[in-house]
This record gives sequence, structure tokens and C-alpha cells, in this order.
Amino acid sequence: MSDIPEEIILEYKLRDKVSKEGSIYIMAIRGMYGLPQSGLLANELLEKRLNKNGYYQSKYIPGLWKHEWRPIQFTLVVDDFGVKYVGEEHAQHLKKALEKDYTVTTEWDGRRYIGITLDWDYKRRRVHLSMPGYVSKALKQFQHEQPKSKQDAPYPSARIIYGAKKQYATEKSKAPLLNAKEKKFIQKVCGKKFLFLGRAVDSTLLCPISAIASQSSKPTKDTMAQTMQLLDYLASQEDAVITYNASEMILAAHSDASYLSEPEARSRAGGHFFLSTNAEIPPNNGAVLNIAHIIKHVMSSATEAELGALYIMAREAVYIRIILEEMGHKQPPTPLQTDNSMADGVVNGKIQPKRTKAMDMRFHWLRDRECQEQFRIYWRPGKLNYADYWTKHHPAKHHKNIRNEFLTPMIMLEMLRQEQAGKVRMSAAAAAA
Repeated sequence: MSDIPEEIILEYKLRDKVSKEGSIYIMAIRGMYGLPQSGLLANELLEKRLNKNGYYQSKYIPGLWKHEWRPIQFTLVVDDFGVKYVGEEHAQHLKKALEKDYTVTTEWDGRRYIGITLDWDYKRRRVHLSMPGYVSKALKQFQHEQPKSKQDAPYPSARIIYGAKKQYATEKSKAPLLNAKEKKFIQKVCGKKFLFLGRAVDSTLLCPISAIASQSSKPTKDTMAQTMQLLDYLASQEDAVITYNASEMILAAHSDASYLSEPEARSRAGGHFFLSTNAEIPPNNGAVLNIAHIIKHVMSSATEAELGALYIMAREAVYIRIILEEMGHKQPPTPLQTDNSMADGVVNGKIQPKRTKAMDMRFHWLRDRECQEQFRIYWRPGKLNYADYWTKHHPAKHHKNIRNEFLTPMIMLEMLRQEQAGKVRMSAAAAAA
């Protein structure tokens, strides 16, 4: 009974039902609070019931479901279904199959999914994703007040010494450690609460959350100051909106790295993944994934850091390619852009370097995947590499200038909503006439 919470043991008087061997035999027919296996049991039961109606879960992508012959797919996150179908009768078939055993509510306009609001602009063939009120509610939960002055930088940037031949990374903090309560506060801020927001719509949060989370096991007073700056940034900015334009659903990615930019001689890798067209240079779109990752090992050169970043991005891209293929979107070799000509030369066989063992593994892995035609790695200048934003801590001015490249101003979403509300009023007036 060691894995059963005490309140469950008392409520169901489980100690009175213990066998001579010290075991309890139960049959779970519904989800039981506190039972670790309840999610798995519920999923297996749902799968068994839907299988009878011709629906099956992908063997490669958990949570992605299809039908044996109907043109319908859906993703399932906890109890939220996001359904894609051609012909309403197929969606009705799924609804009736679920209603045999579950209470079902529907939103046919597809306006909400897993806490994200979707504003569909069919005229311009795009969709806007946002989470209105999420930040204000979270700040209220953390009892964080509005800052006196607007904060445009989510994290302190490294001080640039102009004219110096060498620039130094920020040293590891020597400030006093935080107590248990303060440590838990930082972990809450950088855990589920704002990491989900960063993954879903506001990718500008990923780099600061990554940096703060790397200190969360032994946070100091400096870590708390960084966390408070992040909260000030969230309180100062309007709700984030990310926009996706209709595309050919071809995956493309940008990769970049900053060498020795983190404490303890660590380097940082950044990635920007988006869906675009099958072009030589794919046009940018809203990010389906951004990565801000501190490379665990110490890199011996900028080229090794760039190769490490390419390896991290390519490894992520492999799974996204599988997802897209399972959804029916065939993928050509994924274009993967780098701004380091040496790394490009190494991967594409233009240069034969003397490599370390760690560099050797990444080098051969990337070459093998390119030979399998999974990737097409190419070079373009750094100013055209969107992944650069997630490789370092920029000053406030840069954040302010670059924000609109990745996020849509709220005014554009408000204008769309007003336009759509006007059309609804006109339709209602015409129907009444």
C-alpha cells in the first residue's frame, strides 16, 4: 500500500481489506483520486471502446487518433479532443461513439483547445493563438504587483564592454542561498505555470526560464532577482499572440549557438521550427517549437557548439517529421539553416576536421541523417537566422525591436474580432429583415 495516499486508505478502509500476504486486490472501473494508474486505465478503456467503432491510436504518436477509413483525425490531451474532419457526418460519428459511454460537450467553431484561444481568419488563411487573462491570473496568484516602470527585458543581459578585446560570460552567483519557501516559489514560477505559456504562445519566455531553472536546485538571492524581473516583464507586456499562416505543412528549422555564454563555460543552443513551403529558402511562419537549451558539456570551440546545436535541433526535428508523416503530410529533406560556415562545411563534407570524440558522434549522426535524405543543412548569414534570439540574453532594446517578428501585436487580433463581430451583426440584421 506504499504507493496509495493515506487519505485514500482511510476513506476506503483499505487496511481492513488487506490479504494475508499484505496485498489489496481491487478492480478499478473508474478513475480513483490519487491512484497513479488511473490515467493509463482510463486511456486503455477509451481505446477499447473506440476500437469497436473503427478508431485507433497511432503506434508512433501517442494521443493522435485516426479512423480505419473515415477522413477524420483527432488529438486527445486529458479530456480535450481537437478534431480535424472532412464532412460533418464523420465528426457526428465520433460524437455518437463517445456519447455511448461519456458525457460530451462540443464547440463546433474550434475556438478553444487545452486552454488556448484560437481566432480563425479564413479570409486571410491564418489563425491566431492566444491565452487571454492567463498572465494576469498567474500574477495575482503570485501576488506580484505592477512594476513602476515598464520592463522590456525578461532577464538581465550580459554587460558589453565596448572596445575590449575579450568579453566575459556572467560568473556563477556567489549570493546567499534562498530558504525552502523562496526556492519553491521560483520552481512554481519556472515550472508548469509559465513554461506552458512559453511553449504554447510566448516563446520570448523560454530563454529566461531555461536560465533560472538551471539554478533552481540551489537558487540564490540573484536567482530571486532574475525571477522578479521575469514577472515584471510579464506584467509589462500585452498578452502574447502567435499567428500561423496556411502553408504546405513542410517542416523547416533554424539552428544557432552562442559559445561560452553561460556560467561555468557552458554554451547555449537555440532553435526555431516552423511549417512552410517546399522552397530553397522556406519563408518564415509562426513557430511550432522553439528551443532554448544550455548545452550540458563544455564545448571546445564555436564550431563544436554550432555542431552541438545542429545535433539538438535535428534530433527534435526527427520526431516532428514522424508526427507530420503520421498526419498525412509527406516530408522532403527538412531544410536546417545554420549561420556557421565551418559547421556547414563539416556536415556537408567540404571540410575534414580533426575531431574530438563528442564532436565525432554528432558529426557522423548529422551526416548519416543527411545521407538518408532526412535533412538538407545549408548556410545563411547570422542576421537571417531566427534561432539567434534564443541563444543569449539580449538587452531590453533588442527584445522590444524583435518581439513583433515572432509575436503578433494584440491590436491586430482586436481588429479581426471587431471585423468578425460586425459581419455577425450584419447577418443578424439581414435575417431579421
